[in-house]
Amino acid sequence: MEKLRNTGDALALETEALTKVYGSGHTEVVAMRDASMRVRRGEIVALLGPSGAGKSTFLLCVGLINPPTRGHVVIGGVPALDGPRARVDLRRFRRERIGFVFQKSNLIPFLNAVENVQVVGELIGRPTSVARRRALELLDALGVGARALNMPTQLSGGEQQRVTVARALANQPSLILADEPTAALDSVRGRQVMELFRDVAHEHGTGVIVVTHDHRALDVFDTIYEMEDGVLTPATAPIAPMGTGGPVSTRP
Repeated sequence: MEKLRNTGDALALETEALTKVYGSGHTEVVAMRDASMRVRRGEIVALLGPSGAGKSTFLLCVGLINPPTRGHVVIGGVPALDGPRARVDLRRFRRERIGFVFQKSNLIPFLNAVENVQVVGELIGRPTSVARRRALELLDALGVGARALNMPTQLSGGEQQRVTVARALANQPSLILADEPTAALDSVRGRQVMELFRDVAHEHGTGVIVVTHDHRALDVFDTIYEMEDGVLTPATAPIAPMGTGGPVSTRP
């Protein structure tokens, strides 16, 4: 663990040898094996792999929702998990340090756009006026400020995801985890959302991990990892975006 602690403030995330085992004996299933990853502040990372490869297991462990069987998770320089043992108050730490974006926007249907973002600030103890001001600033920065008073059903799919990203940023997290955030969007809006994540990472200094099957926007990412059969590896060769015939550069 000493090595992890010494990497300090430059990293949004560091995992070491994350392993997740379900069951025991003849029913044992290894869903993830020795998964190690570093994500710098301001870096956007793609995580690729087929269904059942272990990507969601990795996100659940890193998001402190389903702790690993073995391994360590450090977020924003703070050791959070040693195997299944929590080093922090997990509920509070998630609320204050991690932002989540999923395939569906999961906006609260009876709150308008600004209220959906504002509620996050209120949950971490900010005065309503402060939480609302930050929510309006984020919506404006993400290009949906004019839609602040609209209900979720009055927003397009792309606009809903922008509000969701604003909500994920409301607590000024060290890390944003996005699970297939463009799966329900067409190619144009999907790319816009991916570029939005890139801008969020670079401009806010937030580490961003995006699980995706969409190879069309891989040029947006700083780093690409692949996962198969529970094993996480940095991509070491160019990956061709679907439908383009051209490679996307990757670096380990």
